[in-house]
Amino acid sequence: MNTNNSTQGPLVEIITIGDEILIGQIVDTNSAWMARELNKDGFRVHQITSVSDDETHILKAVDGAFSRADIVLLTGGLGPTKDDITLQTLCKYFKTKLVHNQEVVENIKEIFAHRAHVLNELTLGQAMVPASAIIIQNKRGSAPVTWFDKKGKILVSMPGVPSEMEWVMSNEVLPRLRSRFNTPALLHKTVLVVGISESGLAMRLTDWENELHECLKLAYLPSPGMVKLRLSGFLPDRHELENIIEAELVKLRVILEDSILAEEDSPVEEIIGRLLKEKGLWLATAESCTGGNIAHLITSVSGSSAYFAGSIVAYQNEVKIQELGVSSETIRDFGAVSQETVEEMAEGVRKKLKTDIGVAVSGIAGPTGATEGKPVGTVWICVCTQDKNITRKFQYGQIRKRNIDMATLSAFSMIKELIEE
Repeated sequence: MNTNNSTQGPLVEIITIGDEILIGQIVDTNSAWMARELNKDGFRVHQITSVSDDETHILKAVDGAFSRADIVLLTGGLGPTKDDITLQTLCKYFKTKLVHNQEVVENIKEIFAHRAHVLNELTLGQAMVPASAIIIQNKRGSAPVTWFDKKGKILVSMPGVPSEMEWVMSNEVLPRLRSRFNTPALLHKTVLVVGISESGLAMRLTDWENELHECLKLAYLPSPGMVKLRLSGFLPDRHELENIIEAELVKLRVILEDSILAEEDSPVEEIIGRLLKEKGLWLATAESCTGGNIAHLITSVSGSSAYFAGSIVAYQNEVKIQELGVSSETIRDFGAVSQETVEEMAEGVRKKLKTDIGVAVSGIAGPTGATEGKPVGTVWICVCTQDKNITRKFQYGQIRKRNIDMATLSAFSMIKELIEE
């Protein structure tokens, strides 16, 4: 076993192979999946590279990866067609040749026995594998996995089909890597912060960040209306690392207080949905400028029918009046984008759909629609119950989609605030 004395664990590089990635025909989801799974086991991904179906390109990428990493993981280029050149290229790199492997043939026949496709010579040709490699059978496809050792370092070549790669990683590759390398405890803790810009947050956290324990690393991950703070740490002892991270979080909670939306790296709609379900509360939304985006995100979560009643997208004033019971005088006197209107919208949808909580959003998403005193990006949001409400005015910016996303996030944050008051 490689003991690997580094407190930060063995380094991994991922290389994805295929012209289809480089021309944008497909999105490389394999690397993200692999990085997450490797991270759980204490393997640090040092670099991710995408290369074309070109021998020289692949050779240079592999050679460079071996100069930096302990483990090199390849996906792609293992099919039966002429453009799939990964195995031939690896033979050249490791100075070996392709040989016939009967176990691969039997595996392919077993797979095709349960498929409607006819087994042909091209598919059976995938039984030609590098002589110096350890062959791992792919129980989800015809392309075998090849494992090479080079001076204590490892290269594994896997199929690019996500379902096949995920199966061989989970069932074959990761267990073998775990037995080969001693990895330290690797933990990440993510804190979702709302209402503070990235630069403003960095200024507020200067002293705390400067005094972080030496085993921890802090990253700022901004998105519209929210910054994710990710604390990452490596230590041989997991319990010690957990205690160090918790001690830092205690300090962080004092500094940020209500600006912390959650202490988990989950979609906000899942966090709010879980909170509603735990409290046994039902929610309804009345949306104007967000156009149903809040409802869309809520219902993207499986099981949301246990806490979400429905939504009314009241884009026109007539719909606000007829469906939500907003007074025509309110709209005449204060306008559709106003505290008075949004409060009547929230109460109207709550009553109409018979829920505990009503949420309403009305604003000017832009880039047109601005009026005197109400520039693009002006948004009013109200969340209410029978007994209380929270209503706020926000001034976002000029970009339509960003305004919609920020209004949606603000609404979620206000729902959480209302529930926890």
